[in-house]
Amino acid sequence: MDVMHTQPGRWPEISGSGRFASLIRRETAEEHAVGLIGLPDDHGVRLNNGRPGAARGPDAFRRALAGYGSARPDGLAWPAVVDVGDVRPAGDDLHATHERVTEAVGAVVDAGLFPVAIGGGHDLTYPVVRAVHARTGLDAGVYFDAHLDVREQDGSGMPFRRIVEDCGIGTLHVHGLDRLANSDEHVRWFGSHGGRIDAFGAEGDWPDGDLFVSLDLDVIDQAHAPGVSAGNPCGWTPGQAERWVRAAGRRERVRCFDIMELSPEHDASGRTARLAARLFLAFLAGYAERRR
Repeated sequence: MDVMHTQPGRWPEISGSGRFASLIRRETAEEHAVGLIGLPDDHGVRLNNGRPGAARGPDAFRRALAGYGSARPDGLAWPAVVDVGDVRPAGDDLHATHERVTEAVGAVVDAGLFPVAIGGGHDLTYPVVRAVHARTGLDAGVYFDAHLDVREQDGSGMPFRRIVEDCGIGTLHVHGLDRLANSDEHVRWFGSHGGRIDAFGAEGDWPDGDLFVSLDLDVIDQAHAPGVSAGNPCGWTPGQAERWVRAAGRRERVRCFDIMELSPEHDASGRTARLAARLFLAFLAGYAERRR
């Protein structure tokens, strides 16, 4: 599949047809399949003085996914997935990179695919959402993150402020927030612009309308997810994250999903990448239930 501003994703050799990754297509896909797109850029992380390394997140994710997950799990038929490649960053021009991401994700949506992005700095959620919103309209967003990411200045800490100000999406829900790592100024800005903290449960009543969903891996405790841009010493368990992600996959009104801030340079034994692969599969498992 030809998508502008992209290059093919790098996969290791996949051993045998029993692995989930053996099912991933490179060229063709049926309508309503999932479009996997890598966002290998961490300039926004560096602008916010975070730990660099997330630019290699998509590569680490593919390596982990190549060795994890069954092609034929009991009681589940996977949705079709096509890997549309990685968006090439525009060097240190953050806005130009964002434009490329928006154009590439827009092409994925235009092809009838459900976009799932793997990053990369969390600022990249903004151009992903911008592309989807321009085509389908979005009413609200749900994100799992230790940080509000509503800074005014450019960087990985600004995506949800831009989503409110530039896209006009006025209702945001954050779960997993670390209140000791967020300023009162940011909490007040968030609340005064329609933001809500831990307003519902994974199996509860989700917001009405069309939604975007974003997962920053730093919502998970650093004991389980050390390979992130900003480690979280008191975060979620992997089981908590999986419940939320699978619930998001099940909801018909969720229009896009991303997993951000995978930083393999800080990932001892690759366990964060393996967890990211697990959460991707959990989302797909939920997504498969839509068709029932």
